[in-house]
Amino acid sequence: MTQPPIPPTLPSHGRYAYSAITRRPVYDWPEGKRLAVYLGVNLEHFAFGTGLGAELAPGGPQPDVLNYAWRDYGNRVGIWRMIDLFDTLALPASVLVNASIYGYCPEVMDAFRARGDEVLGHGRTNSERQGLLDEAGERTLVGETTAVIAAAEGKAPKGWLGPWISQSPVTPDLLAEGGYTYLLDWCQDDQPVWFATRGGGRILSMPYPQELNDIPSIVARKDSASQFADMIIDQFEEMLDQSRAMPLVMGIALHPYIVGQPYRLRQLRRALAHIALRRDDVWLATAGAIADHVAALPEGIVPGSRGA
Repeated sequence: MTQPPIPPTLPSHGRYAYSAITRRPVYDWPEGKRLAVYLGVNLEHFAFGTGLGAELAPGGPQPDVLNYAWRDYGNRVGIWRMIDLFDTLALPASVLVNASIYGYCPEVMDAFRARGDEVLGHGRTNSERQGLLDEAGERTLVGETTAVIAAAEGKAPKGWLGPWISQSPVTPDLLAEGGYTYLLDWCQDDQPVWFATRGGGRILSMPYPQELNDIPSIVARKDSASQFADMIIDQFEEMLDQSRAMPLVMGIALHPYIVGQPYRLRQLRRALAHIALRRDDVWLATAGAIADHVAALPEGIVPGSRGA
């Protein structure tokens, strides 16, 4: 008999194996709920006159005052309006913080600390990409970020999002070795997935949105404020329906210099108020609380638990 052809093998990351979401064990979130929702609030600080940064308009020669000032609006104005909104709706936040924020505007972190929100590592500044560094340089970046947060918050962060979603081939290994238990950089699933790391270790990959993320939506695709709010509501309602059959995680990624603009904030309020009205039907949580719940599940429930 003629042997069937062998499918081509492509380069792989080696972190996880394929797993169809419809063929996995089913588990619940607390109180038997099936949809967990978290807000990922990106607190970012940018170097003046150099480095990377999102743009409202095509930047000119440095110093690019227009775009620098637009981004700085988020730390001076937008984030305070967002904190008021979260307080009004009694919503927890997962704060993804550049370590340089603690030197630039520490009172912002004081406000989140007073709320009891979770703090995650988000590099030193979003003016740089960690994936471009060599292994020693990336280890230093992770270590410096962790040390600044731990000194200010009294404990080291458990979760990490790379600046610009930037990873090198060894980033998950360095994070696991640095004491992190989960990362947010990958958007490949609606459930948490275990990633294999070197030395037989592992780290949890938590769903982080690139669709419900105001930078890809509003800056890149030019979606309007109302379109972004409608996307949040539609995603919520559809995932709530889907979650009857399986546990799901819905993240919403927000940047104060974007959704903290008044006309966008009004639309964000509409979307988050819609979710808050259904709080009895979902688990409004932090990313870290979701990760802790998953880590406590019996071995074999979560994809990748026995290695990639």
